[in-house]
Amino acid sequence: MFDDLKRKCCEANLEIPLLELAIYTFGNVSCADRENGVFAIKPSGVDYKLLTWRDMVILDFDGNVVEGALRPSSDSRTHAVLYRCFADIGAVVHTHSPYATAWAQAMRDIPIYGTTHADNSIGAIPCTEWMSDECLKLDYEEQMGFLIVDCMRRRHLRPEENPMVLVGGHGPFAWGKDGEEAVRYAKVFEEVAKMAQLTEAINANAASLKSTIINKHYLRKHGKNSYYGQPAGGIASR
Repeated sequence: MFDDLKRKCCEANLEIPLLELAIYTFGNVSCADRENGVFAIKPSGVDYKLLTWRDMVILDFDGNVVEGALRPSSDSRTHAVLYRCFADIGAVVHTHSPYATAWAQAMRDIPIYGTTHADNSIGAIPCTEWMSDECLKLDYEEQMGFLIVDCMRRRHLRPEENPMVLVGGHGPFAWGKDGEEAVRYAKVFEEVAKMAQLTEAINANAASLKSTIINKHYLRKHGKNSYYGQPAGGIASR
């Protein structure tokens, strides 16, 4: 019933090792079907070299398995919370890419030092607090989703303008309108984390990019007056 969704999800998951965003079986991508209230996600612990689209597991937005013979990713309930709380996202990616994960382990936001960052997010990439001991006693993965949502809401961040977040001590999550966009953000996330680390190594007192440049770079790629790239069908219609 959800073959097309499974295929798209599998394709997105296979980008993780190709882009060197995780090793072994680490990391996962999910892709949502909003009309049917479900999402597909990578099965837990399956090697990417063995992964096929038929292995994808379908869950509802409460994290219940709808279709699939394998156990879903252990992060499935985190993804489910994000789909419930961020109504406009269509895919979620979690990786263990080393530079982004290092910032998460350092419990630091990634400052917006340059235009590569500003092209993709309008502010610093936030890092959540550590999960409380009280929450650790509950459903860990579900609470991780709430931790992300709470961080975004407390900082008054819009998920469509800030598609990347660090879970303190854990690692990066990114999202987008579909699997392709979400994985692209995950790769940009890693590059921005690396650039920020190098920036601070060169100049420990580096200042964040000024707001006028941030807004210029973000808005030229996003929003109704964006002008970067080609209009829809521009290349195909040549």
